[in-house]
Formats: sequence, structure tokens, C-alpha cells
Amino acid sequence: MQRARSRLPGHLMEHRLPSLFHFSRLKARWAHRQACLCSRKAFALYEVLLGLLIFAVGIIALGRAVNNCMNASVLSADDARVREILANRMVEIETTPGQPDITKESKIDTGFGIIKLAQKAVPQEMKEEDGTELTGIIRVTLTANWTRGGANQSKAIAFYVYRL
Repeated sequence: MQRARSRLPGHLMEHRLPSLFHFSRLKARWAHRQACLCSRKAFALYEVLLGLLIFAVGIIALGRAVNNCMNASVLSADDARVREILANRMVEIETTPGQPDITKESKIDTGFGIIKLAQKAVPQEMKEEDGTELTGIIRVTLTANWTRGGANQSKAIAFYVYRL
């Protein structure tokens, strides 16, 4: 293979030294590269900080979601406990012979707080389709009141009892 020949005359090729202009261009190019590298490092740091911010917001949102789930679980447990108390009292009234008490209040300690249970019984005046009056039907209303997190909560149930 043949070497490519330069277009410069031979005497210029032998004695060619880099000029000051050539060095200043190299120096400017080097400075430009250093500036680009530094700006790229700052951009990478900016990306990392932005990523950490997004991660922190996600963790805070996840923590709040877990807190809401815990509160919902506690409220559900309270509601189930009160429904069980109301159902037990309703069965007691239905199975006890005789007339239910007109008014009765009791406090039940569940271990998670005190529930106030109020009972009201009112005779109902009902009529058959042919106009005859039905006697002995009593409407009983049970109301449970309790406090959860400083807020008053209540749940009520109404049912009928037939007594002669």
C-alpha cells in the first residue's frame, strides 16, 4: 500500500511546529469539555434530588394510606362489637317472657370503652285488613351510644315483639 502524500511542500512538512493559535484552540476545547462534564454532574445531582423527592412523597402517601386502613379497621371492629351487643340484647328481649321494660338504660364496658345502651318500648296500634285491632304488639327501639376518638357515635335497631 502506498502512503498518502501531503500537499504541503517538503520543507514545510519537516519544520512544522504547533502555533500558539493551535494551543489556545486546544485549551478552549478542553475548557469546554470540563464545563460540560461539570454541568452533567450537576444535572445528575439534580436528578437524584428529584428522585428522592418523588420517593419521599410516595413514602408519605403510603404511610397515610396505612394509617387510614388502621383507622378503618378499628372503626369496623367498633361497629361489629356494637352490632353484637344490640343483637344480644334483642334476643334477650325476644326470649324473655312478659312485657319488655318501657325504658331502660345500661352501661356496658367492652374493654375498649363504655357503650350506653338505651331501650324504649312503645305499644303499637295496628289493625287488620278487616278493621279489627291487633293488641299485644310492642315496638322496641335499642340505641347504643359510644365515643370514638372524641366523636360521639350511635347505632340503633328497632323491632316488634308480640306479647299477650
